[in-house]
Amino acid sequence: MIARLVAFPLYWMVLSAIKPPGEIQSAAPKPWTLAPSWDSFGRVLSMNGFGRYFLNSLLIAVVVVAFSLLLSFLSAVALTRFRFRGRTVLLVMILVAQMIPVEALTIPLFFLMRSIGDTAPAFGLNELGSIILVDLVFSLPLAIWLLRGFTAAVPVELEEAAKIDGASRLRFTCQILLPLVLPGLAAVSVLSFIHAWNDFLFAKTFIISKTENQTLPQAVLVFFKPEDTDWGAVMAASTLMTIPALVVFILVQRKLVSGLDGAVKG
Repeated sequence: MIARLVAFPLYWMVLSAIKPPGEIQSAAPKPWTLAPSWDSFGRVLSMNGFGRYFLNSLLIAVVVVAFSLLLSFLSAVALTRFRFRGRTVLLVMILVAQMIPVEALTIPLFFLMRSIGDTAPAFGLNELGSIILVDLVFSLPLAIWLLRGFTAAVPVELEEAAKIDGASRLRFTCQILLPLVLPGLAAVSVLSFIHAWNDFLFAKTFIISKTENQTLPQAVLVFFKPEDTDWGAVMAASTLMTIPALVVFILVQRKLVSGLDGAVKG
């Protein structure tokens, strides 16, 4: 029953994408169609710059996932395997960072990215680097907390045994600890990918005039018109946007479930 409730919005999205315009705007919509049409998908795929927007979103998501995995893993190892002054304070700050509403930081981040652009143009306004940097910052707190549970669950005795056998800390981390936290890395990869792939707020805020650097969520705005919104195209574009995230989720589904379970236990 719960699965049906979760899947129904996806079903209605796909259904609206293949419905003729008359059925979409009907006063009595039906949960089926007898005349499916692919015209909405055709309008989306033929839109000027659609491929470019898709590649921009994919580039942002892949880079954010790669750096989230690397930085969150190293941070989790440092927070669980080393004892240093201020460690507890740092953990609390990471937790607090997750509680701050993104909308409250949008305007300050806009001015920050504008200032950064003066010294590092690749991360300034109208550049993909600005979106990557901000998405990465907002992905890291949750990623660190997830991986912290996994690294903490690995017994210290295992590391001590590796040292007795002559393994260095780097070798233990790469050859023993890393494979043990793979489920957590899978969970982090999916969550970071979805966050970066679906990002609209920062993309709309930072990409102002450089049209070629717009992302896929921004492209959907083309079909929103005050006088006549093309709902079929909107639903078709939303369906196409869902496919990459769905593919990533399916690829790591088993690891993701065990990863979230391990994070709770940790």
